[in-house]
Amino acid sequence: MNLNKHEQEQDLYDWLRLSLTKGIGNETARKLLSVFGLPSQIFSTEFELLTEYISAKSARALLQDPDDAMRSQINLTQDWLELPGNFLLSLADARFPPSLLSIPDPPLLLYVKGRLDLLDAPTIAVVGSRNATAQGVLNAEKFSENLSHAGLCISSGLAAGIDAAAHAGALRGKGSTIAVIGTGADIVYPARNRQLAHQIVENGCLLSEYPLGMPAIAGNFPRRNRIISGLAQGVLVIEAAAQSGSLITARMAAEQGRDVFAIPGSIHSPLAKGCHQLIKQGAKLVESAQDILDEVRFAASACQSTFLVETPSLKEPANKLLSIIGYDPVHIDALLSRCGENVTDLSAQLLELELQGYIETLPSGLIQRLSAT
Repeated sequence: MNLNKHEQEQDLYDWLRLSLTKGIGNETARKLLSVFGLPSQIFSTEFELLTEYISAKSARALLQDPDDAMRSQINLTQDWLELPGNFLLSLADARFPPSLLSIPDPPLLLYVKGRLDLLDAPTIAVVGSRNATAQGVLNAEKFSENLSHAGLCISSGLAAGIDAAAHAGALRGKGSTIAVIGTGADIVYPARNRQLAHQIVENGCLLSEYPLGMPAIAGNFPRRNRIISGLAQGVLVIEAAAQSGSLITARMAAEQGRDVFAIPGSIHSPLAKGCHQLIKQGAKLVESAQDILDEVRFAASACQSTFLVETPSLKEPANKLLSIIGYDPVHIDALLSRCGENVTDLSAQLLELELQGYIETLPSGLIQRLSAT
């Protein structure tokens, strides 16, 4: 059925009114929609009939005229929709991503900025620690870049650390990226990712289930994780502590029937504990983007199958020191005993390696070798 512009505007008005009614959450709204049909039909239902499905208080809230605050919010949204590249998709919209229709708790509305076509693209979610190591950031960038070059879209949450690196890497490939945020679509959080958010809107897609103007509230971010995983065929976890929001995303992915992938790390690293826990529980251990592509049965002619690079440009002493460092975090005192150097010479060599991007100094003071991914 094709609606004229006035009917479309009224339809969106009713969806917004339903979503903004106090005391009516997603679950209740979906129950009412399943019984009565579209929001307009809910609002035209008799009070007594509504109370067979919801409380009297909720029924009164639904049937009363919108107050000034709700009208203001609806007007704000209508103005926002006049701007190019902004969309509002309801559950009944043909453009609503099919992948989200199958999850247990699909959002009632999606506020979208950018490329709508990406909502139908084959997608892999990439998530991980906000306090990532340099190696974790590098892994997120390169895995996402390679997957994107192979044609996969990358979904993540625009958080600091792994999320931001995943988006940045994905933007360098043809698959691009979707950022699922826990604020209104008119707010960028954290503020440090403002430029990245603008790049995503220009070349990818930013979406939220929350009304415009919604600030950063802690409880909203775990909920948005179900959308990050729901959009995807699988979720890749890169660096996660034993108690981590990324593990919530992985659990949701498993409940949604999605694949879960994890990159292992050092047994000494707290940020590897979560990934190792997932692998013990059945997540697929991955060492390259090709491992993921093989699982999701996606052609990857443009994808590199390995992430290790040689370091022939380094002088022999530096190459030797890298071998001594190994791939586990190590204290400088241990290196002194291994290599027999004095602390001044060793410190100079370590500084050179760090400036060239071969190692990083962890917050604990340990030294970690980096491998290009």
